[in-house]
Amino acid sequence: MRRPNYKRRKTTHEDSLPSHHNGTTNSLFTEKPSAVFTPKGGRSHTLSVAIPGSIIANAHSVEQKTLLAGVIARALAVFCVDEVVVFDDDENGADYNYHEHEDHYSSHIAKIRNPTDGSASSPKAYTAYSDPSHFLTHILSYLETPPYLRKHLFPIHSNLRTAGLLPSLDMPHHLRAHEWCDFREGIVVSSPDRYSARNKHSASKITQRSNDHQFHHRNSSTNNGPATIVDTGLSQKIILPNTHLPEHARVTVRFPQHGFPYAEPVHSSTPRVEAGYYWGYYVRRCRSLSSVFTECTYDGGYDLSFGTSERGMPISTVLEEKPQQAHDRYEQDHPPDREQRPPDFQHILVVFGGVAGIEAAVRNDPQLRDMAIRSSDADKLFDYWVNFLPGQGSRTIRTEEAVWMGLTSLHGLFDGTHQPRKTYRYHHDG
Repeated sequence: MRRPNYKRRKTTHEDSLPSHHNGTTNSLFTEKPSAVFTPKGGRSHTLSVAIPGSIIANAHSVEQKTLLAGVIARALAVFCVDEVVVFDDDENGADYNYHEHEDHYSSHIAKIRNPTDGSASSPKAYTAYSDPSHFLTHILSYLETPPYLRKHLFPIHSNLRTAGLLPSLDMPHHLRAHEWCDFREGIVVSSPDRYSARNKHSASKITQRSNDHQFHHRNSSTNNGPATIVDTGLSQKIILPNTHLPEHARVTVRFPQHGFPYAEPVHSSTPRVEAGYYWGYYVRRCRSLSSVFTECTYDGGYDLSFGTSERGMPISTVLEEKPQQAHDRYEQDHPPDREQRPPDFQHILVVFGGVAGIEAAVRNDPQLRDMAIRSSDADKLFDYWVNFLPGQGSRTIRTEEAVWMGLTSLHGLFDGTHQPRKTYRYHHDG
């Protein structure tokens, strides 16, 4: 006897649009997110956040440690943080082999991102207790990676056993297969050598597709030169002509036109610098607070830094509205989405402390100790020493709470509507 074929009818959001009592459709539909990130031109300035890994040790259960990392990642995504630095703030931190993964930080076009091979005795060991900074780095890197790449870049690991509790970041580079963008993240699935030896038949098919797209000039060059095959989450693999990249490397690609089977590898910052996209955050780990500054990957370092403490100056006192922005508030003819003035900085850094504050990180930093910098001098390491919530009702503010409050308080600075008062800036000698 043949079983009845019960198929669920596919429904769309339009099928369930709410209606008024008179039968008219409500024009306001709130079941789908409407706050889609829209780039407004290239952006050269960056926002970096530094967080001590010891906050993971302060959470008790495995689930709490995972959820804590997820809360931090959500804040980084919501406020478009470009770089997150996880640093050790105690002397008992695990002996992480930083130089072993130097290539992970040096190449921005092809990135073999595997910050999970840390200091644990076993590569698959759970590190939230033995090396909290490694655990936080691992989870943050996992969440930043587009979902369609995670199975390639993150093998089964004990740190990810509760990954189902983690929230979705849904950042602009976390594209679905049916969504189009000029840029996409991909992973190399075949090197040029394997491509030429094993994919001649598929190459001829792609060549025909290229002819159909009138892509002759690139097609002629790919027949003779090396080519790399990349999985970008689309239904078809993408070819990078005349490009030699290692397998399993993560790469940012740019498409010349919608539907083209070919793309070109670009710097991971190109979507931000040229088009203004927020393209996720870059994860960096440091052995101490001082190395957050000395190992900065930006040319010239950070030109504006904030240290956070309950002993700092109130943020409302430190920031002021720019004169032009104060004038525009009374101009009714200016649309609400008008372009903001660019900020007065290039690379801003906001450092948050752990349970014992930034002072503990200063006290346990060997380099700062050799320079005779005491914990009481922590404020002198930054341009501004600020308190995001004076008069707090609770005795303590957790680091994950401070991240949300701090980035909210500084949002006007990132948008270019506010500026820090120079009278409160610490003047460094030299």
